[in-house]
Amino acid sequence: MMSKTKAATLADELVGQFEQQIDAGELLPGSRFPTEKAICDAAGVSRTVVREALARLAARGLLESRRGSGAYVPESARYRAFQIGPEEMRELEDVIKLLEMRMALETEMTGLAAQRRTEDDIVMLRECLDRLATASDVDQSVEADAVFHGLIARASKNDYYSRFTDFLGIRLVPNRTIYLRGQTGQARLDYTQSIHDDHVAIFDAIVAGDEAAARTAARAHMQKSLERHRKRREVGYIAAG
Repeated sequence: MMSKTKAATLADELVGQFEQQIDAGELLPGSRFPTEKAICDAAGVSRTVVREALARLAARGLLESRRGSGAYVPESARYRAFQIGPEEMRELEDVIKLLEMRMALETEMTGLAAQRRTEDDIVMLRECLDRLATASDVDQSVEADAVFHGLIARASKNDYYSRFTDFLGIRLVPNRTIYLRGQTGQARLDYTQSIHDDHVAIFDAIVAGDEAAARTAARAHMQKSLERHRKRREVGYIAAG
């Protein structure tokens, strides 16, 4: 008999295959899944594995059963949650894509925070800024950085910004070891100081309630980070060549 571990692994692979087909538009909402027998024959697995995979797809909202008709991709599958997994943030090119996406998000979010922030928001942002300044290692710095941007999202008083930054979590801030790979001690200090100065400018604009200055500071922060990583990519390509 097939072990439970092996059956679970095969089911995982099958789920992954169907998810890829749905994401790629090969299986559109409303499409009918192949029959259990067809899947067994095509994948070379048992009905137990197929049923386990289909059950998992149903639990994820990617399959609905219709009595007497079969299994279908539900209409809701087109609204699957946007995700950025940790495996997608391991390379410089992925970090650049994330920074490009965050540019508009951070700019507008920070402008709203300057307009709507409360005294409690200012207190929490100041405390977080202090933690950023005294972080003793890269991990602490990244964590405090993510919290700082999360607090800006909350200060915007727009729940969608808060939910989105919460969803991204620690991946909201790129892993700095990717950028700092091979850098000298002075380069690391300059990098840390530049980030600190950017955060201070953002904080000061929010405290002042200056919406335009807050947007400018946030955009400048993101633009500088993006340019640093793009230059790092160019240097890497030259070195690789």
